[in-house]
Amino acid sequence: MIKTILFDLDGTLLPMEQENFIKAYFGTLAKRLMPLGFEPEKLYAGIWAGVKAAIMNTSDKTNEEVWWETFIGCFGKIAEDAKDVLDDYYANDFKYVQSSCGYTPKAKETIDALKAKGYRLILATNPVFPATATRQRIGWAGLEPSDFELVTSYENCRRCKPNVEYYSDILAEIGAKAEECMMVGNDVTEDMVAETLGMKVFLLTDYLLNKKELDISAYRKGSFEELMAYVAELENA
Repeated sequence: MIKTILFDLDGTLLPMEQENFIKAYFGTLAKRLMPLGFEPEKLYAGIWAGVKAAIMNTSDKTNEEVWWETFIGCFGKIAEDAKDVLDDYYANDFKYVQSSCGYTPKAKETIDALKAKGYRLILATNPVFPATATRQRIGWAGLEPSDFELVTSYENCRRCKPNVEYYSDILAEIGAKAEECMMVGNDVTEDMVAETLGMKVFLLTDYLLNKKELDISAYRKGSFEELMAYVAELENA
């Protein structure tokens, strides 16, 4: 019986076209960092280098530590000086990225329905952002961090999707069995990999990402309306 449901955020609870979000994110971030001496193209490459390093992380270091080591390795002291500016950016300017995202009341309706049924809820968003940015994106979806027992961020994770150990670490953290969990997400590669641990999965197709063009015929899947119908049929946890 399912007792715990893990949700992806971007493109799942928070509607978004990934390309639009990335464009808005890098645009606002570059405006804050360019005065320090960063060149836009090199900055873009350096940030992605940090993200890729976090995604490939198999060390005992947090994703935050790996990201910063890589970013500083790309730029040296100028990157060290950027830490305070980045903190201020996320506190004051990241909010402007919200305009690149959508909104659906179905997200809160679904979360509220599951909470009423007694399910444990986990926000399993790929932990390449700091917690402050993730909390804001949760708010953009009409939700609260307190809606979830655990919210993954680059500070509290040592793995990223699609590494299946990311999901194993969550299970260990919350003391749950894979067969009692379900992962809901829109990315075939990153979210459906949870099935290999024994989790049930639901592929949300409204903002489907399937970059490798994998066969999705075997997955339970559908629109947010179909997810809500499925949730309505679930027994109390």
